[in-house]
Amino acid sequence: MISRVLSADLPAHVGERVMIAGWLHRRRELKSVTFLVVRDRAGLAQVVLSQGTSCDLPEETVVLVRGVVTANPQAPGGAELTQPTVTALSGPAVAPPFDLYRPTLTATLPTILDHAPTTLRHPRLRAGLEISAASVAGFRAALDGLGFTEVFTPKIVESATESGANVFRLDYFGRPAYLAQSPQFYKQAMVGVFERVYEVAPAFRAEPSDTVRHLAEFTSLDAELGFITDHREVMEVCRDAVAGMIDLVRERAQPAVALLGCALPSVPEQIPYLHFADALELISAGTGEDVTGELDLAPAHERWLCEWSAREHGSDLLFVHGYPLASKPFYTHPDPARPGYSRGFDLLLRGTEIVSGGQRLHRHDDYLAALAARGEPAGPYAGYLQVFEHGMPPHGGFAIGLGRWTALLTGAPNVRQVTAFPRDLNRLSP
Repeated sequence: MISRVLSADLPAHVGERVMIAGWLHRRRELKSVTFLVVRDRAGLAQVVLSQGTSCDLPEETVVLVRGVVTANPQAPGGAELTQPTVTALSGPAVAPPFDLYRPTLTATLPTILDHAPTTLRHPRLRAGLEISAASVAGFRAALDGLGFTEVFTPKIVESATESGANVFRLDYFGRPAYLAQSPQFYKQAMVGVFERVYEVAPAFRAEPSDTVRHLAEFTSLDAELGFITDHREVMEVCRDAVAGMIDLVRERAQPAVALLGCALPSVPEQIPYLHFADALELISAGTGEDVTGELDLAPAHERWLCEWSAREHGSDLLFVHGYPLASKPFYTHPDPARPGYSRGFDLLLRGTEIVSGGQRLHRHDDYLAALAARGEPAGPYAGYLQVFEHGMPPHGGFAIGLGRWTALLTGAPNVRQVTAFPRDLNRLSP
């Protein structure tokens, strides 16, 4: 029995009779010859039909082709199948909403998303998902190498993680429950078990906004580590995770990177960093705007700071740390040296925030005081707070939004273009 060969491996089998299988990507009937292009998970393979024969199968039909591998520098990969026999493995395919063999996408984003199960087959759309997958592999590899343990935490929770304003409420056997906004509470608890943990999982935000940067459901890459001195140690681990993600994209998804023309950022040994207060002074001096008293960075200011970082440090990446305590969640550790500021940070890439993190509170009494200062009762957080009654080390962590990260790497203007089946304010299918 002849075993299946992938399209990318055909050059290693010149002169042999092999079998390939995939989707009929394109059919080209010329005056003297007919070419079929078959698409599989590894790429494209060209099939040359014998003179006088043709193929009436429509594009996207699943086919099995047996033939002889022949060298041809003009064929994809430098080899093609000749003397073929073509067998349909599916019924004749219905035409997709646009030609998947065309190198550029001509359909609108709503059309692409409405027909995502089919349109994602387009090489350019698939390429973004390949880069996303390689990024996750790099995240895992980097943290595995630093002694982290992958954990899996609940996505149905009893109380809101960040706040009660942007949560999806559901009926849990007659009791109110919520979809988790993040694994924050659980990953902190697991520091008490493994010291260093990470998770790759969906998160949910019921934000009534319809922007190119936000989704109601997104994949979050979270990490948390114990026995730290301050947030700068978390920033160092974050740097290593980002470097690992870039390395694996470069290693595993190079064809996708080339197809999309991605300019992957280099990650310096130490990413430049600025205190939030210093960042505001730079913005005011550089733009003439009065940003005194701001609690967060506007998107335009994030872009300005990244341009400054590229110009002054040659880096597409920039840490901004020491955000005002009032802008951070209640569990963020204050900066004892600068009242009113926190040990929280963001990582900016090419003008956009891609990471949020910081040092957390770790003493039970500090949590009670932080909640009281915000006028929140401790009762709804009882399940979370109990871990701090039993001894927790100084710890901190960070989270990366996968869609936003991938959009920045690929140059996609909308996270929906690099998300397989996005969920947002208006979209619940397919």
